[in-house]
Amino acid sequence: MASSSLVPVLPLLLLLLVCPDMAVSAAAPGGSSCYTRLFSFGDSITDAGNLASLSPNISVLEPPYGETFFGRPTGRFCDGRLIVDFIAAALRLPFLAPYLTGRTANDFRQGANFAVAGATALSHDFFRDMGLNLTLIPPYSLDVQLEWFKRVLHLLGPTEQERKDIMSRSLFLMGEIGGNDYNHPFFQNRSFAAEIKPLVPKVIQKIESAVKVLIGLGAKTIVVPGNVPMGCIPRYLAMFRSINPGDYDAAGCLRWLNDFAELHNRALKRVLERIPRDPTTVTVIYGDYYGAVLEITRNPHKHGFTNLIACCGDGGPYNSGSLFSCNATSIVCPDPSKRISWDGIHFTEAVYRFVARGVLDGPYAAPSPILSKCRC
Repeated sequence: MASSSLVPVLPLLLLLLVCPDMAVSAAAPGGSSCYTRLFSFGDSITDAGNLASLSPNISVLEPPYGETFFGRPTGRFCDGRLIVDFIAAALRLPFLAPYLTGRTANDFRQGANFAVAGATALSHDFFRDMGLNLTLIPPYSLDVQLEWFKRVLHLLGPTEQERKDIMSRSLFLMGEIGGNDYNHPFFQNRSFAAEIKPLVPKVIQKIESAVKVLIGLGAKTIVVPGNVPMGCIPRYLAMFRSINPGDYDAAGCLRWLNDFAELHNRALKRVLERIPRDPTTVTVIYGDYYGAVLEITRNPHKHGFTNLIACCGDGGPYNSGSLFSCNATSIVCPDPSKRISWDGIHFTEAVYRFVARGVLDGPYAAPSPILSKCRC
């Protein structure tokens, strides 16, 4: 009796040995991972080294980036791992190779990361026509990343049937993407009402088009994250400081910026619900990054966090006095795991772990979390 009672526990113990950080509660009993590959698109929230491979002098390649997990900078805009890294671990997949560092099919055997820090949903030409300074806007928009993916798909699957098999057994993480379409004009002091807010339907349409492309190629499971609470980001809090207490919520976030992020997210959810697909074979999951981060900011002590001040920065009320304020000479907090923001724009590994769990297991995914149908 005693030995038979241990049988159901063994798969869970094995899972925890493979993915100790995730402690995935939604894993079903049984065999292998539900996805054989993971492909990700997006910007700096997901970029694991693509921009760094193009810019060897970028500050993200200096300490203290990477100090929490890797012990060295890896090209990730974080002190450690990203959401995509935790998702890969839960699926028993290795860290994805950044597309621009790969060379052969073997480099992408279990997936690829196409995200580029600073990337936008809308095209580079769009922002050129808008009159923005393109210095900090890389020409690797969502359309470009999709073309990269098609190259990898043909590299991995020479025949149409092989490509169909790859698409059907892969998980696709579409972003987060779109945040930089607003960040770049915000950081260049463009008008919110006249120039930035009107971008929302254009950004949403571009994301919708990308999801349709993947479905057309045969994708069966696509996760599309929403925007994060912009009003809780130190760089924005420093830029738009107000003397009116009513401009802030109880957590200290700027209401109007969070309202704007919610506007984007509502539009995105509406579009995802109406994208034509066979619901019996294709699942499009909304990743509620906004809800997950907002939970942490509203209840920081419950989740082991302290405040909205950036862990790594160059001083000021939010330790975020400039756009890219983290480098080897920065003021760095002693324990990044207790901070929400890493460098004033990006989050810490601890936050990314929390968000990943919410999308993998729930409750920050709709209509269902990633692992709800898995046999991991």
